[in-house]
This record gives sequence, C-alpha cells and structure tokens, in this order.
Amino acid sequence: MYADAATIRRILTETGDTWAVVGLSNNEERAAYGVARVLQQFGKRVVPVHPKAETVHGEQGYASLADIPFPVDVVDVFVNSSLAGDVADEAVTIGAKAVWFQLGVIDEAAYDRTREAGLEMVMNRCPAIEIPALR
Repeated sequence: MYADAATIRRILTETGDTWAVVGLSNNEERAAYGVARVLQQFGKRVVPVHPKAETVHGEQGYASLADIPFPVDVVDVFVNSSLAGDVADEAVTIGAKAVWFQLGVIDEAAYDRTREAGLEMVMNRCPAIEIPALR
C-alpha cells in the first residue's frame, strides 16, 4: 500500500536526480552511507543532510533541508520514525517532488499528509534494493 511498483518506478526514473539524504554522514557503518553510494552509481546527485553538515561521497552536506540552496527532487529519510514526519513536512515546505522513507521508517500520518500535499511517497522500502531491479 505504501510502496506500489508504479510509484517506486516513477520516483526512481522520472522524478529527478537530486536526492537529499537525511541522516547521511561519513559513518560508513550506517545504512545511509552505502545507500547513498548506490544512488550515485545510478546517476543520482546525493546531498547529505545531517546536523554535522559533513561532505560525504564528494557532496557538500547541509544541516537541514532548508539550508540546501538549490532544488531537491527526492528526500530520502534515514531517521527514526518518530522524527520522520517532521522531515516529510520539511520536504513539502522546500518544494520536493517526492519523499522516500527507508526500511523500518514508518509514519502513516506523515504518508497521508505528504500525499495530500501532492508529493509522491514510498514508505518502508530501500531505493538501493529497488533501483537495480529496474534494469
């Protein structure tokens, strides 16, 4: 219900190539680090969003979505479910086209709000698993 195949395909192939990855830092042991690398391998520009605002995989990091000085197509969320709704709301505010909640990140109310705002959304899935399957 929260991740139909058509929506997944649209986000990965038609929505745009600038992905803000919320929770991405230089901690190589975190899932966000590896997923961001896969997204880059498939031609996505990965923008790290983390309080440390670190440069990751060669891309300048920002402390928040609001700090990013250019348009973002997709907001990929690697934060605890209790914080994810606020990130989805920020994605709407900055004009993103889609929100992607990673595996284990679930907030049904945020999903509904985001869809009502006109954004595409996927929840509890991983783009690094989905994107290779499109080929």
